[in-house]
Amino acid sequence: MNSVCVLSCFSLVLVAASGQAPKPCGAPELLTGGVSVITASGLMMTSGTVAYDALGQRLRARHYGNFGNLTVAVDELMLYNQEVMYEINWSAQKCRKFPLDTYFMPMHVPEDALLLGQTFLGSSSSWGMGLLTNTWVGQFPNNDTYLSTFTEIGCLPVTLTHYSPKTGWTTISTYNWVIGLSNPEDFFPPPFCYEAKMEKFVKPQNFFSAMGSLATTVQSMK
Repeated sequence: MNSVCVLSCFSLVLVAASGQAPKPCGAPELLTGGVSVITASGLMMTSGTVAYDALGQRLRARHYGNFGNLTVAVDELMLYNQEVMYEINWSAQKCRKFPLDTYFMPMHVPEDALLLGQTFLGSSSSWGMGLLTNTWVGQFPNNDTYLSTFTEIGCLPVTLTHYSPKTGWTTISTYNWVIGLSNPEDFFPPPFCYEAKMEKFVKPQNFFSAMGSLATTVQSMK
């Protein structure tokens, strides 16, 4: 009888827990994975890798794109705890240093985000056929809109979307996440960046504007 009571109580707890709405969450503290970026409202697409360190509040993104006969690479180091972003040009051995807006940390759901809905990617008909995700929506202080989808289990980012009236839509998709870092030195700027001066008269970069900066680079080269 006692066992039956315990199982009944446990079942009630599970039912109550399953009925709770998802809450904002944070991804694992150290991550390495792949990334693709669609920007300029779908006119440009890049792919590459990303490394994330929540403990040090640091992110390194390397992505590449081909536009006609033009091949462009962007290497960005975002140091949120210093409010600094480096745009690294290895071929020229130069760096540009930008102020970084720390309002949106890309690998977590902000506390003020609103739950848009919960969906399965794939199918829920059988184990292993689908991925349960939560989609969140929110606004930056300048009223730009973001939309983010994270896995229910593990809180791993799947897609991150940003809309600005000035730049249009930027969509970032991530995949092949591995917990841990392959190279801790990813979060230190190369020596030729040490003398870089902070860019003046520019707005602070955020995660989405930084990841979409390849479009600006291509336009400046045309």
